[in-house]
Amino acid sequence: MRVKLLTTISFFTYQLSVSQTEKLLHGKVVAHDLPLKNVEVINKTAKKSTRTNEAGEFDIVVNINDSLLFFSKDYLFTRLKIKSEDIQFNNLLVNMILKPEELKEVVVTKIKFDKVKFDREKVAEILISKQAKNLTQFIPGYKDGTIPNPIKITIPLGGVSTKSKTIPESEFKKLVTATCTSDFFTKNLKLNPEEKELFIEFCDADSKSKTLLINPNILATMDFLYAKNEEFKKLKTEIKNKID
Repeated sequence: MRVKLLTTISFFTYQLSVSQTEKLLHGKVVAHDLPLKNVEVINKTAKKSTRTNEAGEFDIVVNINDSLLFFSKDYLFTRLKIKSEDIQFNNLLVNMILKPEELKEVVVTKIKFDKVKFDREKVAEILISKQAKNLTQFIPGYKDGTIPNPIKITIPLGGVSTKSKTIPESEFKKLVTATCTSDFFTKNLKLNPEEKELFIEFCDADSKSKTLLINPNILATMDFLYAKNEEFKKLKTEIKNKID
């Protein structure tokens, strides 16, 4: 009988000590600084629960080291362990994180594009157009008609004579120098730098060069030089073969 009495006294003493340490904790649950209502707050240790109100606030009985669980449908599960500072401050703030939104399945389909078709004539037009744009850089002012030092030709009113068309050979060299850069001879015509002067003299010997001087035209001049370059190369080959 005496043992039962001591056991009962010990049990009530323990319950009294526990009840003295339990406190009603006030808190608030938010997400991105906005209050969350209807969040389930569970004291796992004490087996008690409650829910947040419209302002996101709640009150629940806790003790030190109790585990509080916070559940909400659209937010990640949150767990907190109660400390003495939480009970003393009595204004627990809980931040919940929104669950990542699941994206719907994306199906990637293979798309076929029609091939771009060009016939030979179309390709030729593109190449000629591109070449014409590149050639205009050799004569400053070609597009707006302000070519520096244009060649002047005087034709008598009484008619055009053969002598009036005669133009000094040096004028062709001036035209070529104004039309083409040094890179044109080395990169486009594939000539050695020391062959430039000889090549110009070779072209100047052709009577067609005089026609270019009467009616200067950049494309006609470039076409003439390309054609003469083929003749120039053949001539060099023939000379080399004879020497060998």
